[in-house]
Amino acid sequence: MSRSKTRSPQWQRRLIHPPRAVIDIGSNTVRLVIYEGTGRAPETVWNEKVAARLGRDLSETGRIPEEAAEEALAGLARYQILVSDRGIEDVQTVATAAARDAENGAEFLARVAALGLEPRLLSGEEEACASAFGAIGAFPGAEGIIADLGGGSLELVSIGNGDCRDAVSLPFGTLRLPAMREAEKELTSTVHDALSKVGWLHSHPGPLYMIGGTWRALAHYAMVEADYPLTDPHGFELSIEDTRAHASKLVEAKPDDLVKISGITPMRASYLPDAAAMLLPMLDCLRPDHLVFSSWGIREGLLYSRLTDLQRGLDPLLSGVHAFAEPRDAPVVDATRVAGWTVDLANGAGKRNERLRLAAAQLAAALQRVEPNLRINHATEWAIDKRWIDCSPRDRAMICAALFGSLGRTEVPAKLRMLADDDDLREGITWGLGFRLARRLGAGSRKALGNSRLRLKKKSLILYLDESRAPLATWPLTRDLEILAEWLERKPKIKIGDYDFYDDFEEEEEEED
Repeated sequence: MSRSKTRSPQWQRRLIHPPRAVIDIGSNTVRLVIYEGTGRAPETVWNEKVAARLGRDLSETGRIPEEAAEEALAGLARYQILVSDRGIEDVQTVATAAARDAENGAEFLARVAALGLEPRLLSGEEEACASAFGAIGAFPGAEGIIADLGGGSLELVSIGNGDCRDAVSLPFGTLRLPAMREAEKELTSTVHDALSKVGWLHSHPGPLYMIGGTWRALAHYAMVEADYPLTDPHGFELSIEDTRAHASKLVEAKPDDLVKISGITPMRASYLPDAAAMLLPMLDCLRPDHLVFSSWGIREGLLYSRLTDLQRGLDPLLSGVHAFAEPRDAPVVDATRVAGWTVDLANGAGKRNERLRLAAAQLAAALQRVEPNLRINHATEWAIDKRWIDCSPRDRAMICAALFGSLGRTEVPAKLRMLADDDDLREGITWGLGFRLARRLGAGSRKALGNSRLRLKKKSLILYLDESRAPLATWPLTRDLEILAEWLERKPKIKIGDYDFYDDFEEEEEEED
């Protein structure tokens, strides 16, 4: 046996999509993130940080404190060994506002380089555009303004047509805001004055894309207040009216109270009141349509910016589902075959629904590899809680409904009705019942699907079977066909004959009652 045939599927995937790492030396934290999976939908496999707060004294001394530098360097030395031991060759090490603005920033970066890393100091514009590309990758077709709030600065970027248009970096990072707010007593006028000098900000329509841990803390706060059924803040949207109401409360909130909310860490709880105080005048100046929260930022943007145009054009949801399901023995080629076999069950609502149907078909196949007693929980977790890119709350609800249908269930969790209407949920259940029938037909056999057709008529649901597969037309297949037909308010029928399914399959006209 040749050596290549003994390689594991995981090794082969790593060969096609080598792991890559980003080391982000920020003003608040120094973080290592290791990614695997496809370029279009990178999967985080390791994420750790050191809260060194390199930029904590910039407003007072203009320098990185030695204690903070030592803490950061200790973490970076660890990161260097981690990526080396894992054999990761693609490592990007970038430094942002603290190293850029501090008097001793160059000295600090020299110490980083001595560890064997190759730090790249990003300019304010480069930092802003890297963050913007994170949102562009996460929200295809995004048009609006990026607001990336870090420890040392606030980056604002105009985006559209898949690219950055204008960018500005302002010294309103979370580490600077407390001193500014305390000294001036009135942060509103300072923010107004700074934003008024950036002309392009006042004529840019669209939402405000919120990037950064403190903004995500705001999203968690709003999600809890609304009893929102999703747990991931990525893609969460907030109206301007609700944003003002939440920010007005947060301005006077106590960190000890905020930290009790799921998703808000002690560090973010301490920053959130000041960030809320800055956000209110930002809304006055920028006048966005609404807010959209993004978990993709500078690190994902650095990865996305290196993709080819062809890679950027791939569907991030389908890329992510493929990377997730393929290792679970649910190849996309089989999902595509099932999606084609059940095409008559789709309502023809366009490309967006079709991509959801394909994603749901592949996840439904992967779900069958899970122990039966775990499937219901996984159906909910995979659809609702797992971070998918370019997947709206309505999309998640439809995928979840399809996974429930694939398990033979027509009742879905009540919380899905907060995310999608009854017609969408019914559509998803229909897809799932169809997937179940396709799997039942021949235990997932490609030959069984190739020698059959499912057709939805005005009065009946007809399963056409080739003579060679006639013995398949018995219980429990007949029961699943009856369930699906009843769900669709049709009569179930099975027709067996000498059909040529690989050429021009000609169906008989439906008989009149």
